[in-house]
Amino acid sequence: MNNTALQGSPGAALRPKSGRWKRMVRNRYIYLMILPGLLYFILFKYIPMFGLIISFQDYQPYKGIMGSDWVGLEHFRRLFTDSEFWVIFKNTLVVFVVNIVFYFPVPIILAVMLNEVANSYFKRIVQTIVYVPHFLSWVIIVSISFVMLTMDGGIINELLAYFGFEPINFLMSSAWFRPIYVLQVIWREAGWGTIVYLAAMAAIDPGLYEAARMDGAGRFQQIWHITLPGIRTVVIVLLILKIGSVLDTSFEHIYLLLNSMNKNVAEILDTFVYTAGLKQGQFSFSTAVGLFKSVIGLILVMFSNWLAKKFGEEGIY
Repeated sequence: MNNTALQGSPGAALRPKSGRWKRMVRNRYIYLMILPGLLYFILFKYIPMFGLIISFQDYQPYKGIMGSDWVGLEHFRRLFTDSEFWVIFKNTLVVFVVNIVFYFPVPIILAVMLNEVANSYFKRIVQTIVYVPHFLSWVIIVSISFVMLTMDGGIINELLAYFGFEPINFLMSSAWFRPIYVLQVIWREAGWGTIVYLAAMAAIDPGLYEAARMDGAGRFQQIWHITLPGIRTVVIVLLILKIGSVLDTSFEHIYLLLNSMNKNVAEILDTFVYTAGLKQGQFSFSTAVGLFKSVIGLILVMFSNWLAKKFGEEGIY
């Protein structure tokens, strides 16, 4: 009777909120650590979403968002009927597939190799060396590649000439664009990508390896049956996040490699948005392209997460 009365009283309704507030006060420093990231997403991700309205308008800067004329789905109709758009869309998908097939496994392999190094001093040296390229901008990475690959004294073409081969115009070739792109991505990001995998490997119970050794398992068997299954969840989560950015490639990197000779394979949605939006002033059309990219990314994240859960994995939510 008394319990029922307490449950129905206003004080009882306030008690959970009071307890929640006490927990927030007790963990206030943790919430303060979250605050900068939260503000970043609010200011630079959520508030700018209001600007998506212009994809349904004939936006004119001097009229503003509230004064521009509405055109409905006109920009999207133009988008899906433009043959150039589908070529660019295909190029973007190819770049993504190249990234998944050739780059995504490299940090995993590199992390496994580093995890097997017994000498901690040598391991730290190697980690430092492979991390360093991540802190170089794409301008520097592409500039180094330019110096190495140029036909005017580039070391690669000098070596080809020395061994009697014809020089190759790597930088202007459509056929060489994608190999150069993926090699640059691997060089810059592979070392940095090992950090998450090494952290996941550190959480694997060492007793599993000891039991495997007692059963006569070799190093490769331990890697295959213990290490890789131990990081499987992390691999799947990162793969889902990677799939979500299928149409969101590195603009700066691609733009620095882009030229009139390789444009037929190098032009992607990000560079197209930059050209149409900032260079040509087609703000509404470029915003429609950006909205299309975001919707596709959201659908793929939800689908891949559902697929991961279907096969018994945790997913990202």
